[in-house]
Amino acid sequence: MPDPVDPRRAGRPPLPTPPGRRRTGLARIIWLVLAYVVTHACVAIMWVYLHVFNRTTVSGRQHVGSTPNTLLLSNHQSMIDSFLVGMEAFFPGSFIKPWLIPWNPAAEENFFHPGWLGWLADKWRCIPVKEGRRDLGALRQMIAVLPGGVMTLFPEGGRTRDGSIRASRPGAGLVVLSTRPRVIPVAIHGMQDVLPIGTFLPRIGKRVDVSFGPPVDYSEFLGRSRDRETAQALVDKVMSEVLRLHTEIRQRRQAR
Repeated sequence: MPDPVDPRRAGRPPLPTPPGRRRTGLARIIWLVLAYVVTHACVAIMWVYLHVFNRTTVSGRQHVGSTPNTLLLSNHQSMIDSFLVGMEAFFPGSFIKPWLIPWNPAAEENFFHPGWLGWLADKWRCIPVKEGRRDLGALRQMIAVLPGGVMTLFPEGGRTRDGSIRASRPGAGLVVLSTRPRVIPVAIHGMQDVLPIGTFLPRIGKRVDVSFGPPVDYSEFLGRSRDRETAQALVDKVMSEVLRLHTEIRQRRQAR
């Protein structure tokens, strides 16, 4: 397993450069401040919603750590899963360690139109991914920002309607092979009831579970060709851990 970046040795990690048009000087400082304020305000609201108006249970958070170059790979159930995963992994620690605010690749057609939503998505550290998902530009942006920060990815590429885990795509594996991050498997369950596909207002009174697993050892793939087949095999290994965590969540629910 490759060694993660250790801030205790390297000093405080620099904040990653925002994607999109290049920001320098004062423009970059303003963007970073706005991203910090807007994201934490929204996450605080989301925490109240999911922990007060719904019942959210979290396990395995100790596996995540607080080093940069960390990739959270999760199953996908709703449009607000990125908030859930990042919040349960790092909030409120991200108040004093802003590099822990995760980057979130997001569908351009859902998160960047109309303009006001695109403004928010930019401050939420969303990386726009074009419809169809085979977006090499977005992939390059992910590879550029991950070593200096944290990212949440959903290898399934789309949301589930029934809570089950779908087949994964190789894109996340290509990011891993290029950046060699700590890879944390994440399983979520219940978000398909909070915000089902086709609805826009989250529901209340639901039960949500989030489980973080230990880092996945993917060293067996590092000596292979960096191609789609290797990337797919790597993602499949991580998603097998996600499936295991997801199965444990369902078993715990049945035992309650």
